[in-house]
Amino acid sequence: MEAHELVDVAFSVNGSSVSVSVPPRMHLADALREQLGLTGTHLGCEHGVCGMCTILVDGDAARACLLFAVQCEGAEIVTVEGLGSPERQHPLQEAFSHHHGLQCGFCTPGMLMSSYDLLANAPDHAGDDELPEQMSGVLCRCTGYRGILAAVSDVHGTHPDGVPGPRNCATRTLVGRGSGPASSQAPSGDVPADEVRAAAPAEVRIPTGAPSATVLVTSELRSPIAAVWEVVSDVSRLVACLPGAELTETLPGDRYRGRAGVALGPVKLSFEGLAQILDRDADAHRIRLVGQGRDTGGSATQADIRLHAEPGPDGGTVLRAEADLFLSGRIAQFGRALAGDVSRRLFEQFASAVDESARTGAVPDVRVAAPSPVRIAAGAVADAVRRRVRALRARLRRR
Repeated sequence: MEAHELVDVAFSVNGSSVSVSVPPRMHLADALREQLGLTGTHLGCEHGVCGMCTILVDGDAARACLLFAVQCEGAEIVTVEGLGSPERQHPLQEAFSHHHGLQCGFCTPGMLMSSYDLLANAPDHAGDDELPEQMSGVLCRCTGYRGILAAVSDVHGTHPDGVPGPRNCATRTLVGRGSGPASSQAPSGDVPADEVRAAAPAEVRIPTGAPSATVLVTSELRSPIAAVWEVVSDVSRLVACLPGAELTETLPGDRYRGRAGVALGPVKLSFEGLAQILDRDADAHRIRLVGQGRDTGGSATQADIRLHAEPGPDGGTVLRAEADLFLSGRIAQFGRALAGDVSRRLFEQFASAVDESARTGAVPDVRVAAPSPVRIAAGAVADAVRRRVRALRARLRRR
């Protein structure tokens, strides 16, 4: 086998069965971060010394930088994302926060997974005398060991016979960062770098698990429902109404390839994507589609979109757009609030374009007639800044 050849590997991560195609020399930490978007596993020395990449493999702590992904066929892996969620933290995560054991946070995933392994598999060696040595496999460059040891000791005292199991392991969709082998190949020929596009996904996967953001936009349109449904049920006109979107290929099985661009401040994203209509009910004027896309910069997104039109006042139509968004990579850095705000503005612009197309019978050109995705995103960023300033002023007035 050559070093550049890919190997299919199947294993379980945080309760989800996954399959990845990786080079034989790719270590598990890179596969988790790049192929599956689980960036909670941090990389420090990549020599197995610092312990930042500690995870659980078949219930035991292991260095993800010392394991090749191809060694993990059939393994059950738990990363720090599986330990707990923001809404339902694990007792160790709560204790680290309570005892100020987080510091800069870079070693925290390794500390959490290492301490979980200790308390789950060898609680008899977690006494105060042995604890410093038992936790010495992970290095904290902030030297915040006092709080970390206090947190582990606290949980050990509360659960002397063994720590509760991971609280965030369930079947869900894992979205990679889009920089896997297929999309990380160097550009060939004379194609300018800024025109190189990411490879579109080969198949549509239905997202599961908790979304990054959920958007619900209800718009009142002047056009009658029959004309609106004519636009929504025609994929070419539907895509033309989405700001920045372009339909590039129609595939069998109600599947479609396309691309979309958006910019958030200095971050400009160009997604190559694949979408599929899962349900189309003409009588109820409902349609459901799922889509996923990735860009060359390491961002990936999936969306589960439901559109519903119903008669509105004065012969018009009420168009309801609801979407669950799953984000990873650079685009996920902007948080749920901003991502949701940008998406809501895009859907509002979409509804306006649908109304125009239904009224005129023409395919709208949102790239010319409507505000660009860049301006929409910039407006959302500006509004977010204004909200923060207003909140800050309100807090200052209360003091």
